[in-house]
Amino acid sequence: MLFNSYEFLFAFLPITLVVFFACGRMSRDLALGWLIVASLFFYAWWRPLNVLIIAPAIAVNYVLARGLVRLVAAKMNARANALLAIGILFNVAFLGYFKYANFAKTVLNDVAGTSFVLGQIVLPLGISFITFQKIAFLIDVHAQRVEKFSLRDFCLFVLFFPQLIAGPIVHFREVMPQFQKPAQRSKGVDLAVGLSLLAMGLFKKLVLADNIAGRVTPIYDAAAGGDTITFFYAWIAAIGFTLQIYFDFSGYSDMAIGLARCVGIKLPPNFESPLKASSIIDFWLRWHMTLTRFLTAYIFDPLALWFTRRRLAKGLPALTGRRPSLTAFASVLAGPIMLTMFVAGLWHGAGYLFVLFGLLHGVYLVINHAWRRFVVPRLKDRNRYRRMMWPLGWCVTFPAVVVAMVLFRSPTVRASVDVLGGMAGLHGATLPNEIVSHLGFARSMIAGEPGGASDFATSAAWLLALLAIALLLPNSRQLMVRYEPVLLEHPSERHGWNWLSWSPSLPWAVAIGAVAFVAVLNLGGVSEFLYWQF
Repeated sequence: MLFNSYEFLFAFLPITLVVFFACGRMSRDLALGWLIVASLFFYAWWRPLNVLIIAPAIAVNYVLARGLVRLVAAKMNARANALLAIGILFNVAFLGYFKYANFAKTVLNDVAGTSFVLGQIVLPLGISFITFQKIAFLIDVHAQRVEKFSLRDFCLFVLFFPQLIAGPIVHFREVMPQFQKPAQRSKGVDLAVGLSLLAMGLFKKLVLADNIAGRVTPIYDAAAGGDTITFFYAWIAAIGFTLQIYFDFSGYSDMAIGLARCVGIKLPPNFESPLKASSIIDFWLRWHMTLTRFLTAYIFDPLALWFTRRRLAKGLPALTGRRPSLTAFASVLAGPIMLTMFVAGLWHGAGYLFVLFGLLHGVYLVINHAWRRFVVPRLKDRNRYRRMMWPLGWCVTFPAVVVAMVLFRSPTVRASVDVLGGMAGLHGATLPNEIVSHLGFARSMIAGEPGGASDFATSAAWLLALLAIALLLPNSRQLMVRYEPVLLEHPSERHGWNWLSWSPSLPWAVAIGAVAFVAVLNLGGVSEFLYWQF
């Protein structure tokens, strides 16, 4: 069941909320039990087999976590470490079989020249999000960041329907205290904030993302079919998909955060206007923030620490001081970054292009860190550098992100090569004759083609409009800042557009009602679901 569906908005959600609040009047435990039942129904709606696949994995992780609690409490560290390793391997193997078995078969056939055939494997919805949360939970139990939990707590943590299939990726210690001891806030305010975020997210997904998708998808389909994509159309495809996935994914995150808030739960933020980023490091601190947090805490940091200790054991310097050595930079920072982004690419999808997407971003990050480590410390006028960095940095970062998104979106390697070649001008530039005729001296550089003037103009207008929204307007968290819509780690993050902040007032009620009305009018149209592979 998707958030942007009639059955969810007009049946599942109203029933779930009414029963939750009715149960809450009698017993908090009863209300939480209802949320688990509703979440299982939500997950099973699309394919009931999903529950039969995921339930044994949840049971195994619960048993492993209980075992870890006992071993850690008894200070049986060696056994606890072994059990944690077993748990991580089980989850990786579980995810690997369902998500990567076919890809592994393809790689083996390509490398070894074999012709193995693997039957169709049912991919459980949201398996990557669920698996990452279970791994994080086991690690937190082992580190004694989680010491007490029941089966109900664990099921609620894993299955809570707002963040079940598309994140944010949450930690047990973030959300469970809220379930066990909810903050004393007005249910009316929680509902108003939650439903407003839901409406904003629906608008992003159904109006902004889905409409630009209809103009981007045909270009990628044409590239996959062998057509040559020329300059302007290649850039429409590249920028268009970047905007599509941003509004789609951030919209779905807004919906998840809003739905959780309806029952009094705050989730961590997942997007913070990433297309405004002035560096690729800044981009990953703003894009899918909970995934970045997971990869940093559980992959990058342990790798960097291991390499650092290894160098120190050999008597070599670590990555310290204003002028670190290139070898220290390569082993302690660049290596872990590339390995982490390789995992990030694979997490996004089982295919060569997703791996290349991750590795390309790894290269971006290494270059960015090298710039900060080796170039910035040598600059004399730091203030001037900071003033210039946003516009210049954005002019480098945004195109870099757009280029990488071509790898993410392209259905085949050949299609990605064709689109990237078109962006580089290797296939020439064409526009509809009606537009070329008005270009004056530029007509000699651009070839004309019949028809399509209105479609091209509309696509260009959509791109400009969405870019303006993404780059110039506040994001949903900034609009709702007065009512703290998400969990924030630092008080300094409590900033926003205060003069435009949301409030439970008549003007805002009319505005949100209009946004919701327009979004609902777009229900039932052509809509891509980008998260099936996650």
